[in-house]
Amino acid sequence: MRRILHLDMDAFFAAIEQMRHPELVGKPIIIGGDGDPTKRGVVSTASYEARKFGIHSAMPLRRAYRLCPEAVFLPVDYDEYLKVSEKIKGILRSFTSLVEDIGIDEAFLDITDLNISSEEIAMEIKKKIKDELNLTCSIGIAPNKLLAKIASDIKKPDGLSIISEKDIERLIWPLPVRKLWGVGPKTEVQLKNMGISIIGELASISLGRLIEYFGKSYSNYLYEASRGIDESPVITHWEPKSMSRETTFQRDTDDWNTIAKNLAELTREVVDNMKGSGYKGKTVTIKIRFSNFETHTRAKTLDDFTNSIDILRKAAFEALGRIELKKKVRLIGVRIGRLARG
Repeated sequence: MRRILHLDMDAFFAAIEQMRHPELVGKPIIIGGDGDPTKRGVVSTASYEARKFGIHSAMPLRRAYRLCPEAVFLPVDYDEYLKVSEKIKGILRSFTSLVEDIGIDEAFLDITDLNISSEEIAMEIKKKIKDELNLTCSIGIAPNKLLAKIASDIKKPDGLSIISEKDIERLIWPLPVRKLWGVGPKTEVQLKNMGISIIGELASISLGRLIEYFGKSYSNYLYEASRGIDESPVITHWEPKSMSRETTFQRDTDDWNTIAKNLAELTREVVDNMKGSGYKGKTVTIKIRFSNFETHTRAKTLDDFTNSIDILRKAAFEALGRIELKKKVRLIGVRIGRLARG
């Protein structure tokens, strides 16, 4: 029987700011954009005090301000958060090398072969993170990644949940279908239209009926996931398929110089990231979102892999040239794909 541990830091960005500024402890804190709720931007993290007002990640900052005008709004300090994240991942790797980094504030560990009980491992990890960084985390341990991730969310903050296959019907089936990894809002709506709102109801549906709505591949996933089945391994390293950057303008713009300047800067950031990671790319894709949220993408594939800023920037502008800029632009992004080491 495998033992997979999922660690999820509690309100990570906000917790770091409270650690850096103790006077903020106990106050509603909202992290997002440049910290100005009168500007465009979305919530990256909200403290638990702010969440009581219905504030959550990806919510527009302006709406968050309307819900909780007394909240402390702070800009995203990603460099600092990344430094703390790296320290956390270092702590995890002191327990086992089988660590899958799945985000700045979460990770999977395969602890199957560790000669210590699941609860002891979890408590040691939590204690070490608290002692060294003064931060709390929630941990779930289960026979697979799917169940471990669900388990880590059962008790938050500073929680610990250990579940086994025999707990699926009691603990997992009563949960909303959105708790399943990979079930997004569109799937949730489709399932509700089928009369399915909790995982147990999904588990009662035949594979054949699911295929009628979702196709074979995704239906197989839903069928197995609702039954707690997941054989995916903990992956300690993987190669990225692409690298990207995008920005949302504070005000929609049709000024060509502004659009061009931002495209050039975003391309440079992606290329710098590629070079720093030792990659070259072959396909450049441009994304434009207009003021009415209509979104267009165009791609340019090169003959050879490259990390030349001049070549990739030229390709980006060639792709942009194939999008008719008749409306004001809300967002612009660039992605470089088909990456290869070199």
